[in-house]
Amino acid sequence: MDIKSPPSLLSDNQAENVSIDTDYLNFIQRINKATGINLSEYKEAQMKRRLTTLRLKNGYDNFASFYEAMMSNKNLFNEFLDRMTINVSEFWRNPNRWETLRDVILPELQESKRRLKVWSAACSTGEEPYTLAMIMSDRKVLGECSLEASDIDDGALEKAKQGLYVERSLKDVPKDVAARYFSQEGAMFKVSESLKKAVQFKKQNLLLDKFDTSYDLIICRNVMIYFTEEAKSKLYQKFADSLRPGGYLFVGSTEQIFSPAQYGLESTETFFYRKKI
Repeated sequence: MDIKSPPSLLSDNQAENVSIDTDYLNFIQRINKATGINLSEYKEAQMKRRLTTLRLKNGYDNFASFYEAMMSNKNLFNEFLDRMTINVSEFWRNPNRWETLRDVILPELQESKRRLKVWSAACSTGEEPYTLAMIMSDRKVLGECSLEASDIDDGALEKAKQGLYVERSLKDVPKDVAARYFSQEGAMFKVSESLKKAVQFKKQNLLLDKFDTSYDLIICRNVMIYFTEEAKSKLYQKFADSLRPGGYLFVGSTEQIFSPAQYGLESTETFFYRKKI
């Protein structure tokens, strides 16, 4: 007997969406296998919309063809990384939080009289670690600390190492600080060599790679909002495990940790969490 398939209950548009979803799911799996980047740990709606825009802009009808092109075109792959990680940053972003770091957190950490070990995670194009370097330099501790910065995006790290920025990136930098640490080169502003030498940049996948330990301060701001709740929880625990007792985690203004105790952390100042001693 000839058994016919039941008629589809999906409209043409719904069927197309199912196809697109399968295409995107395969793309996620292939990216993960090839690079170790797990896009499923990012909020799907945001990431899918962002990458769809990039795919269409470059003239690819589906993610399968987009993936093949990315694997053979370094520039396209770097554009994918840039879009994925949203490299938007500024010096002294949310100035009052940096003032708290300068006036409250760093003095407390300095009481230990030990060489401070500091890490700027997901540092993008370098504005965050350089802001930290300015503050530590003004407090006369920059030469007595280890200052690391990491990001998954090679292009962002290269820009960070170059240390050249447009004027609008400096809009929140106090004028006296900007005068000490930047020099104008045409339409761009270059960070001082003393700061560039102080920051050690490296490539790192936060979700996949192991972290070093015994940090006094870890800064990870305005990146957690792109991850799923499960990925966030995993990262908060990894950060907590990487801090020494009494060390601090500094997060972004939209990334409050609602139950810090589950990670062995306690809230002190707003958006600062101290590892319990």
